Amino acid sequence: MIDNFIGYKCSLCGNEFGPDDIVYTCPDDGGNLDVILNFDLIRQTTSIDEVLHSSNQSLWRYLPLLPVRDPGFEETPLKAAGWTPVFSSRRLSSTLGINQLWVKDESRNPTASFKDRASAIVVAKAQEIQAKVIVTASTGNAGAALAGMAAAVGQKAVIFAPRSAPPAKVAQLLIYGAKVFLVDGSYDDAFDLTIQAAQEFGWYCRNTGYNPFTAEGKKTAAYEIWEWGMKDGKWQTENGKTPVVFVSVGDGNIISGIHKGFKDLLALGWIHEIPRIFGVQAEGSAAIANAFQAGGEQITPVSANTIADSISVDLPRDGVRAIRAAAETGGAFITVSDDEIITAIAELGKIGVFAEPAGAASLAGLRSALREGLVDPDTPVLVINTGSGLKDVNAAMSAVGEAPIIEPSLKAVRQVIK
Repeated sequence: MIDNFIGYKCSLCGNEFGPDDIVYTCPDDGGNLDVILNFDLIRQTTSIDEVLHSSNQSLWRYLPLLPVRDPGFEETPLKAAGWTPVFSSRRLSSTLGINQLWVKDESRNPTASFKDRASAIVVAKAQEIQAKVIVTASTGNAGAALAGMAAAVGQKAVIFAPRSAPPAKVAQLLIYGAKVFLVDGSYDDAFDLTIQAAQEFGWYCRNTGYNPFTAEGKKTAAYEIWEWGMKDGKWQTENGKTPVVFVSVGDGNIISGIHKGFKDLLALGWIHEIPRIFGVQAEGSAAIANAFQAGGEQITPVSANTIADSISVDLPRDGVRAIRAAAETGGAFITVSDDEIITAIAELGKIGVFAEPAGAASLAGLRSALREGLVDPDTPVLVINTGSGLKDVNAAMSAVGEAPIIEPSLKAVRQVIK
């Protein structure tokens, strides 16, 4: 077993378990499990300089802070997940009326979404335990990430996706060689069926908010934000303020993973404050935001209906930790309409970032936060685009409209440009 991985702690009851005692969720109350790391050992064996000067440009540069062994594979897509770029845009900052804005573009991952981070870690874990098959439920991105990471190392993967998943995402699943089942139901139906199948056939389940190693992959985005923004222990912003982070939320696992990453850094003493984190949900899929606004942690399911399929969830499986990610950092949860999401797709496109609806939701949330006075215009902001617009071309076209068809003549060009 990995020396720095010493067990799990239930996020609800606080009970702790050894690394070999449990696989998925707390047996006492079903709560999500937090991976416990041996921070004393990490401090003794790993320095900040070692991480900052690593030549590895992927999430594997943070191996000393991860609860899995070095997968040791050749240079495959599995070893290329993470280390995504951060772009700045003064034009978009000016449009929004703020001083500093950055976009972290997760579409640059091997399968074009944030979900590669979780799948890379889960596949590495599956190799450790010699799992023959990995299974997951997905509206597309998590499945594509698992299928791609699994294909990279010859691991068998099974994906249950709702039949309403965008065709481009289903195509990815099939191209990567995964066994795909389209479920005549919702994502939540696919989620429940996946757990049943894993139990019946002995498959290793990757499900978001169910397998504790998914958050361990997603936390690496926080490490990258820290590396990008820090110098000599201080944030490199024009006014020296800590940037706030905006991210879209469905099941809640990405925002809870990012929170976990910053908490790791704080426990190590490598940062002295955690950025405020804002979760953004579509109005038609706002179970976590509803609970946050009510001031509690009781998640009531909704009947999700939004163009942002990647964050369309009836019952979020990591809702409590998602609420805490915002509450404990001084952030908040914001809801945005599908129209606002579509507008944000076009806005991001104008600065060279092609986002799917879920990815653009974070920018739409920032607009809303500025209107509501939740963020000061002088506060530096980082928004995360969680996936490529190529995942859902129909949504992208609704943001910009069809291109005109013209005859091959200058006369036709003149008529159009008038």
